[in-house]
Amino acid sequence: YQCCSLQFSASFKSYDSTQNTSDTNLNKRTKSIYTPLELQFLEMKKQYKDAVLCVECGYKYRFFGEDAEIAAKELNIYCHQDHNFMTASIPSHRLFVHVRRLVAKGYKVGVIKQMETAALKAAGENKSSLFSRKLTALYTKSTLIGEDILFKEIWFHTLIFNVEEVTTDVPDNYLLCICENGENLKNGKKGDIIIGIMAVQPTTGEVIFDSFRDCASRLELESRVLRLQPVEIILPSSLSDQSEKLINSITSMRLRDDRIRIERMGNLHFEYSHAFQLITNFYAKEVPDTTDPQKLSVIVSLDKPVICSLAAVIAYLKEFNLERILYNPSNFKRLSNETEYMTINGTTMKNLEILQNQTDMKTRGSLLWVLDHTKTSFGRRRLKKWVTQPLMKSSEINARLDAVSEILLSESSVFGQIRNLLCKLPDIERGLCSVFHKKCSTQEFFLIVSTLSRLDLEIQVLVPVIHSHVKTPLLQNALLEIPELLSPVKHYLEILNEEAAKTGDKTQLFKDLADFPVIRKKKEEILDVLSKIQLHLTDIRKQIKNPSAEYVTVSGQEFMIEVKNSHKSSVPSDWVMISSTKAVSRFHSPFIIENYRHLNQLREQLVLDCSAEWLNFLDHFSEHYHPVSKAIGHLATVDCLFSLAQVAKQGDYCRPTVQDNCREIIIKNGRHPVIDVLLGEQDQYVPNTTNLSGDGERVMIITGPNMGGKSSYIKQVALITVMAQIGSYVPAEESTVGIVDGIFTRMGAADNIYKGRSTFMEELTDTAEIIRKATSRSLVILDELGRGTSTHDGIAIAYATLEHFIRDVESLTLFVTHYPSVCELEKVYPEKVGNYHMAFLVNEEESAEQKDEENPEFITFLYQITKGVSARSYGLNVAKLADIPEEILKKAAHKSKELERIVNMKR
Repeated sequence: YQCCSLQFSASFKSYDSTQNTSDTNLNKRTKSIYTPLELQFLEMKKQYKDAVLCVECGYKYRFFGEDAEIAAKELNIYCHQDHNFMTASIPSHRLFVHVRRLVAKGYKVGVIKQMETAALKAAGENKSSLFSRKLTALYTKSTLIGEDILFKEIWFHTLIFNVEEVTTDVPDNYLLCICENGENLKNGKKGDIIIGIMAVQPTTGEVIFDSFRDCASRLELESRVLRLQPVEIILPSSLSDQSEKLINSITSMRLRDDRIRIERMGNLHFEYSHAFQLITNFYAKEVPDTTDPQKLSVIVSLDKPVICSLAAVIAYLKEFNLERILYNPSNFKRLSNETEYMTINGTTMKNLEILQNQTDMKTRGSLLWVLDHTKTSFGRRRLKKWVTQPLMKSSEINARLDAVSEILLSESSVFGQIRNLLCKLPDIERGLCSVFHKKCSTQEFFLIVSTLSRLDLEIQVLVPVIHSHVKTPLLQNALLEIPELLSPVKHYLEILNEEAAKTGDKTQLFKDLADFPVIRKKKEEILDVLSKIQLHLTDIRKQIKNPSAEYVTVSGQEFMIEVKNSHKSSVPSDWVMISSTKAVSRFHSPFIIENYRHLNQLREQLVLDCSAEWLNFLDHFSEHYHPVSKAIGHLATVDCLFSLAQVAKQGDYCRPTVQDNCREIIIKNGRHPVIDVLLGEQDQYVPNTTNLSGDGERVMIITGPNMGGKSSYIKQVALITVMAQIGSYVPAEESTVGIVDGIFTRMGAADNIYKGRSTFMEELTDTAEIIRKATSRSLVILDELGRGTSTHDGIAIAYATLEHFIRDVESLTLFVTHYPSVCELEKVYPEKVGNYHMAFLVNEEESAEQKDEENPEFITFLYQITKGVSARSYGLNVAKLADIPEEILKKAAHKSKELERIVNMKR
């Protein structure tokens, strides 16, 4: 999959060795001469060693050498030896499909186009040489923008198409660059390090940076990578071992076709002095109108490793001509804002299944899946951010909740109308970016701008009703700002010719040519030549003595005179025969030959002039990029609020009360949001109540039989808290949440072989991180701490850790354990700690029949949280359910009773 390592096969190597000989066009291995096209390809391959190149040859695109073998394997097409190279080809109208497929598999793909057209070439100096070709676009997973790629199969007349098919399934396409500050930190432990990251989404124009201190386990880095879910990562050629292991473990989890693409860049790019030089050059010289000193001051204030990451991103994006999104540093946003958002680290994201489930890493079964009823791609991207960044200010949370309540409860029809506006919208956020990078087709531009213009009109019509019927500020401000932000857009539609835009004909694109003097002049010249040719028809009629002769066009050849073969003798000898059939022959006169050639040159020049004017036109439009982008942001917010309102309609959800200055989580009859939806109507999820309060009982120790529902219960408490702080209704009868600053979890026993850590080491690393980071305003969830080692050590660690949280951290804590000794902490801290268990029934009749002690008990789960300690774990019940053979169960039951007797005697 790593196309970077692909060097070209033997023929390439032999080509390099022939460089010294006098005859460079000879391939020593095959003794055959390289064709001009092969030589041209080899030259281009030298420049783009790590890309799969698609070379335009007439009406198809060809692959050569190793590229052809990759294409054959990945695209299921045929490749064969042709002259010196393997070769494969695809028809040019299918280019975009194949490029997307190669990119999805992790390759970097280059598109090489013919730069000359036939008539101009024939008139130029190099008429007998090869067509000149140039790399016109490069694509990777994060940089899929451009007319070759996206909008080839859109139905313009209906404007209804499946956006997801056209782009990818992933809502985000982040390119992430990671840089480490290698200098050892003062007073830092071994393995501690400062990391800087830069994450860019060229398709939506988003730029995020962050720098943070990380310990040897790289938990902070992992949290950020899991939150962004990048499709491509830029790394220096050497990273610390711990970071390499982490990146390895994350990339290896992904499926074959959904690999994260890794791009290595030389360490030089990440050296501070070199990076600083590159950045100052970029912002001082290359970025237009950088007289604004603030731009550079924003950059200079970034931390060193972030500056190094930014330099690498600039260098990388320049290959793709996408560096424009970095022009305005005031749009850069910091990722981790502890004061603004609740801390949800990587471990918690995985354990609570916030963005993906832990079974097959898909969205189904995650919290995002439950909350996502968005209608647009850009709404979905924003919702994903909301879910990973629950809010910390009750005023902001309540603003969202007010909006959701209003959508739910209002009688006004305006909400239905607004919701309808969001249906069937194309991905205008990505489209706008494609325009901004000047990589869009005329079709895409027309689609985006007409959609924006339509939205502008439709919302304007609703303005009076919005004023009178929409009360919540969040919704009202978003909706009312959109029309003024979009107002400049319709002017651009008026300039364009709709039909030409939809067919992609740039020569007819602009309605009024007064503003385009170059195009007007060229069109006048073309009309001159056409009228000359038309006048010449009278001469022709005289010459062949046929007063009704007309020009004919056959197979694209224009202005031919058709003469029956029986009258061929009347044709002047200096006419040139172009084509013939059994009955007729077709000719061009010398005058036509001359003028027709001139006409074709003018036509081709017109196409080039129109393309240049088109790029200028896009530049002008891009001056409105920021206001339009802001308007799309407002639409995304509205989409998310409607999505949360849809969630609230699910049975028995309530509006949570969210308060700033109290530490409590009170949930009456709460349910697990995901299991609730998965079970649907037929099996009701058993609801449970929770009362945690900073001033009273703030720690729950939970025991109970295996499979009794302990883990689901603690996850449910955490998920309800997250939902409340996102501004969503929650699955409970009533709920009060005092703002939580972070949720920290330690669950399950998974080792991490990639990082070289055992199950127990992994468990304690997570716990150490929680001890460092949790505060009295956090929610801490520890499931089965201390299980990975001997019983005595395990109990000791569990007891000491829990006591630390009770006495020193004072966080709200849920602690699940199978160790009865830990429950004694209730006696030590009676005000603060409560013992609970998941209720169950031991099946008495069955036990009565078989009085012997050889049989394990059979129990029925009630899934109900109940006061008190559960005496036993009933592990043999699970063994029975798992179909462990009968004789082993009997032996185990016998041994269990025996051990129990010994312990009781000792007591």
